Amino acid sequence: MKSFKLYSLEVVEDENSVEIPLVDGLILNKEDEHSTWLLEAYTDLSLYDYFKKISEEDRDMILEAVITKKENAPAYFQTKICSLIQFEKHISVLFQGRLRRNKSDYSELLLDSLIEKGLKGQALLKEFKEKMQSKPKIKVKNH
Repeated sequence: MKSFKLYSLEVVEDENSVEIPLVDGLILNKEDEHSTWLLEAYTDLSLYDYFKKISEEDRDMILEAVITKKENAPAYFQTKICSLIQFEKHISVLFQGRLRRNKSDYSELLLDSLIEKGLKGQALLKEFKEKMQSKPKIKVKNH
């Protein structure tokens, strides 16, 4: 098993995403036969009802996670909530899921989004290089 610091976390829902303000976060690669990952977000109490509803509906969630440091490309996980604990001022949300390898390549997602904007040729190359440096958020389509 390997553990990492969870730097940032967003819930991706179609064209929208919900940024989860982390007080602290941890991500574990269980390295088991199912390629299971655990993500724990220690976050604001105000998100309790949001996560409780999703948990009660037993819905799958796509999470965009940046691991260890801001400069790292985000990874995408298909998860479910397996634990939701309420504390006095915060909540702990534990997600279990799998890495979505087909959605985790930031460069492919970025290139796809730039082509969708109609960029091509040198303009596409210039914008791609700039965005690979600045690493802006990319909306993920759930096909």
